[in-house]
Amino acid sequence: MPDISRWGDEGIHAAWLGHSTVLLKINGYTVLTDPILSDRAGVDLRVCKVGIRRRVASALTFEHLPRLDLILLSHAHMDHFDIPSLRRLASPWTTIVTASGTSDLLRWRRYRSVNELNWGGSARVDGLHVKAFQVKHWGARYGSDHWRGYNGYVLEAGRRRVLFAGDTALTDTFRGLRSSRSIDLAIMPIGAYNPNIHNHCSPEQAWRMGNEAGVEMFLPVHHQTFLLGQEPLTEPIERFHRCAGNQSDRIGLHRIGQQVSMQ
Repeated sequence: MPDISRWGDEGIHAAWLGHSTVLLKINGYTVLTDPILSDRAGVDLRVCKVGIRRRVASALTFEHLPRLDLILLSHAHMDHFDIPSLRRLASPWTTIVTASGTSDLLRWRRYRSVNELNWGGSARVDGLHVKAFQVKHWGARYGSDHWRGYNGYVLEAGRRRVLFAGDTALTDTFRGLRSSRSIDLAIMPIGAYNPNIHNHCSPEQAWRMGNEAGVEMFLPVHHQTFLLGQEPLTEPIERFHRCAGNQSDRIGLHRIGQQVSMQ
C-alpha cells in the first residue's frame, strides 16, 4: 500500500492504484485519474455488476484516499468511467473535469463542479490548470453513443507539468505538447494493444509519444489490472523496459501500489 501520509505540498507525488487510476499530488493539489476501485469493470445493475473482473485489487481503498481537489476523466468507457466509484467519491469540495458529452452520466449536484472539455479546452481548479488535447481513441460507452468525447490532459501547477494520456493509439498529437518547459511526469497507457493496436498503443509507441512530448519521467498504466488484450499479463511492462534501454531510470514504477516523488 502506498504511504501517502509522507507526501508534502511541494513537487509531484504519484501512486499507481491500478489500471489507469493514479493518485497525484501536484504542488499540494490532489488529483485522481479515471478512478475504478470496483472489483469489476462493466454495467452496474444495482444488485450486482456485470463485467470483467480485476486481477489485482486497488492499492488504496476509498477509506484510505485523501480529500480530492480534482477527478480527471478521460472518456466514458467502463474501465475508465466507473459509476459506482464516482458515486462513492462524490464530494462538495471535488471538481470533475471530463470529456465532452459525458457529464450526463454524473450526478452534478454531488460535486463542487463538473466541467466538460473539448480538445484544446481548459479549466482552472484553484491553482491547478487543466488543458485537454486530442488522442486517438473513441468515446462511445454503449456502442451507439458516438457523440461522447475522449481526451488526454496536461495539468500545470506552478512550474510543474503532468501529462495524463487516458487511452490512445499512436498519434502525432503528442508532438504539439512539447515546449520550452518539459513535462515532469507522463501517465501513459501501455496495454491492451493485441489485437486492438488501432485504439491502444504498444509499449514502444507509448515511449515514442512521451519522448515527442518532452517527458522526463514515465508512469506506465493500463496493464496488469484487467485482461483487456491477448498479450501476456507482464508483457507490456517488460517491453516498455526493453525499449527504454539504458534510460530505464525514467520509468517511475512498474507494479501496482508503487509510488514515486519528484521534488
